[in-house]
Amino acid sequence: MNILTFETNEELNKVGGNIIASLVQTNPYAVLGLATGSTPIGIYQELIRTYQNGHVSFKHVTSFNLDEYVGLPEGHPESYRTFMNNQLFNHIDIPLEQTYVPNGNAADLASEGARYDEMMSTSKQIDLQILGLGHNGHIGFNEPDEVLSSGTHLVQLKESTREANARFFNSIDEVPTQAITMGVGTILKAKMIMLVVRGRDKAAIVKRALQGPITTDCPASLLQTHSNVVVLLDKEAAGELA
Repeated sequence: MNILTFETNEELNKVGGNIIASLVQTNPYAVLGLATGSTPIGIYQELIRTYQNGHVSFKHVTSFNLDEYVGLPEGHPESYRTFMNNQLFNHIDIPLEQTYVPNGNAADLASEGARYDEMMSTSKQIDLQILGLGHNGHIGFNEPDEVLSSGTHLVQLKESTREANARFFNSIDEVPTQAITMGVGTILKAKMIMLVVRGRDKAAIVKRALQGPITTDCPASLLQTHSNVVVLLDKEAAGELA
């Protein structure tokens, strides 16, 4: 595990963007696993700038997003499909038909999870998976539990997760109670994982995830078992590391 700490978010964003852009320059047909939320936005902005400067093309890239809320109407401003379109896809040359997000409005969510896994298995192994880190150690929407699901599945969101995401909605009552997410097993199949964490409020869970025991009670701790993980931290998030 390669842990990098940055004095500024600008430095973090540049390194994160460069890692992804370099991969795509080397392998134009790369498969990217993408994340939503405020954490990766600066990195996506770096990718947009790199594309606009003519240094990289995404026209042959395929992407799979980690997760999606259940029950938000199509086009809802807080759906993860809308987020990805607005924050990245609409600003680069990746064809939208090569970008995949789980369908949180599928009539049968178990079948949707199986369909999503099948699409990933018939594509290629994910070359690089971007992850954020929840305050309770969740990655994707894989919440702490006695047993974690390997494949894409329906999950009941913890109240702490809903409270953390309420800032994106008018009130917590609008935050969905369920989501569909890639499983930890799928995440760990990626050739490379890039975990990005910002903020002093994440320092304790960063320490637990990276240096604590490996346990399903902290899903991110399972990243310790992967052979190729790079961790990008701002100095506040790294504050409790030994």
